[in-house]
Amino acid sequence: MAFSLNKIMLIGNLGKDAETRFTNNNVSVSNFSMATTYGYKGKDGNWVNETTWHNIVAFNLSDYFKDNLKKGKKFYIEGRLTKKEYTDKEGIKRYSTDIVADKLIPLEASGGGSSEGSGSVYTDESSAGSNVNEPDVNVDSNNDLPF
Repeated sequence: MAFSLNKIMLIGNLGKDAETRFTNNNVSVSNFSMATTYGYKGKDGNWVNETTWHNIVAFNLSDYFKDNLKKGKKFYIEGRLTKKEYTDKEGIKRYSTDIVADKLIPLEASGGGSSEGSGSVYTDESSAGSNVNEPDVNVDSNNDLPF
């Protein structure tokens, strides 16, 4: 079997508060958006910032993350790309590309001030998203970032 990799790493600001729903099997599904910005120098010599919006899906988040995934907060998110196809209310076929989060790390303190990280990490070790470890609250803040 050939090797393949589907891995996304983002650092950005949340565009809206997380919305959490529950499946019939009592699995929580949290959805939110994140903005990342890429800056480059344009042909005229001025800096241009391009913002890209990402749809994020996370399974079985702890109450800490459900309460702290708020608009404007900065997070590191690691996950994988998924693509869905659906038909909207008007019968038009639509496509959506989402990121299923495997790891969430807040990059600012809960009070809104900037810091090196709050020490809470969400890690989804399961492949199905239904058997999730609780966040490790004893993480050394100097090792929160993967780079």
